[in-house]
Amino acid sequence: MSGIGVGLSAIGAGIVTLGAALGIGKLAASAVEGIARQPEAAPKIQATVLISAALIEGVALFAAVVCLLAK
Repeated sequence: MSGIGVGLSAIGAGIVTLGAALGIGKLAASAVEGIARQPEAAPKIQATVLISAALIEGVALFAAVVCLLAK
């Protein structure tokens, strides 16, 4: 792989990581706001956040691997 290809792969992986971080941050902020408004719904909100965060991380990991394996 040429030097420019490695650099572009690293940039792609960085963008994927940034997108996942922003998505999980927005998810967490919304969850905290929802729990503040309805404390009795906290267990359902926490379960949904956990599942959603895991799915976001899975997609981000897959995309980062694809970026780093692309030639």
